Amino acid sequence: MSVQHPIEMILLRQVASYLAMPVWMMDGEGNLIYYNEPAEQLLGVQFDDVGPVHADEVGEMFRITDLEGEPIPDTDIPIVVALRKRVAYHRDVRFCGTDGVWRDVSVAAMPVEGQGGRFMGVFATFWEIRA
Repeated sequence: MSVQHPIEMILLRQVASYLAMPVWMMDGEGNLIYYNEPAEQLLGVQFDDVGPVHADEVGEMFRITDLEGEPIPDTDIPIVVALRKRVAYHRDVRFCGTDGVWRDVSVAAMPVEGQGGRFMGVFATFWEIRA
């Protein structure tokens, strides 16, 4: 049985599917609800092949570090900061995709609010940093 998401998140998912920039979306409880095809290329796995992922598992799934290779606590991962503190957060990180390739990316995560300030989840974009 699939979960019915708020219309705002459904519309954002539709927009994300057309963007050429990688997008990752989580619901208000911190569950992955979507990432687009450009994100699949960086993450090394298709969205349809990923099972349920909670915000607390993202750091383990992708082995996220700072740009010097030092592990980042889950509490400092941009999507987790945006989810827990409900503020926009940006950070450059290094992660290992499920394809085994390490990538340096810049991540911008933003909370999504509906009418009346109702928290809906997180919309994050990320792009590879090229030296």
